[in-house]
Amino acid sequence: MRVYDSHTHLNDDAFYDDVPKWLQKAADLGVVEMNIVGSNKKLNDRALKLAEQYHQLHAIVGWHPEDAKNYDQAAEDELVTNLQNPLVVGLGEIGLDYHWDTSPRDVQRKVFARQLEIAADLHVPVSIHCRDAFADAYPLLKAAHVGDFGGVMHSFNGDPEWLNKFLDLGMEISYSGVASFKNAKEVHESVKQTPLDHLLVETDAPYLTPEPHRGEQNQPAYSRFVVMAVAKWKEIDPVEVAKTTYANAQRLFPVKNS
Repeated sequence: MRVYDSHTHLNDDAFYDDVPKWLQKAADLGVVEMNIVGSNKKLNDRALKLAEQYHQLHAIVGWHPEDAKNYDQAAEDELVTNLQNPLVVGLGEIGLDYHWDTSPRDVQRKVFARQLEIAADLHVPVSIHCRDAFADAYPLLKAAHVGDFGGVMHSFNGDPEWLNKFLDLGMEISYSGVASFKNAKEVHESVKQTPLDHLLVETDAPYLTPEPHRGEQNQPAYSRFVVMAVAKWKEIDPVEVAKTTYANAQRLFPVKNS
């Protein structure tokens, strides 16, 4: 079984000083390809460096809503330049976060909308972070015609009603370790109703560790357990989940010719 972790953070301090160790742990569990996702200048730069060093790692760069307050013209210019790099497969993670509110909400919305414009102009797919903000994120994604350039709701934790709204926009849905949590009933229902050809798996490591490793630091290897959780709720073979989500990730985030 070969697994594609579509959203992880080996650029995080928890991993960055010993990436080969974490790649080996991942390979031991069949996790052989990953998207390394940025959120600010430091993490974007690290994502690019890792993609330069390891053929199985692909960079996604962007400005996270928590860092939206630091987004300025210099940041945008660098972002646009980085998006031309063939090692970069997408723009993200971008969106809205009304849980932590580390950036003012009006600033978050402005920076989110601007990055969607850039994605549309350059025709690159987007990775969307949305926490406690579906009602505001949805109209921005709809107005941007996200289906024209592609996007994924990263670590989706909504109910089937929201699931169908985002699917109707032409988006993909990615599930993290939350899908394995015993009490995440709405997510379980959403997994069941997500068409397999629109579904991705991820770890969002070092966060959201799946069962049976809850309480430990998450790592890319554990995307295998997300595959197992998805297979459980959809009542299908984990090998089929792994194979299809791998193909879905490659389709949404195609590697460019250098």
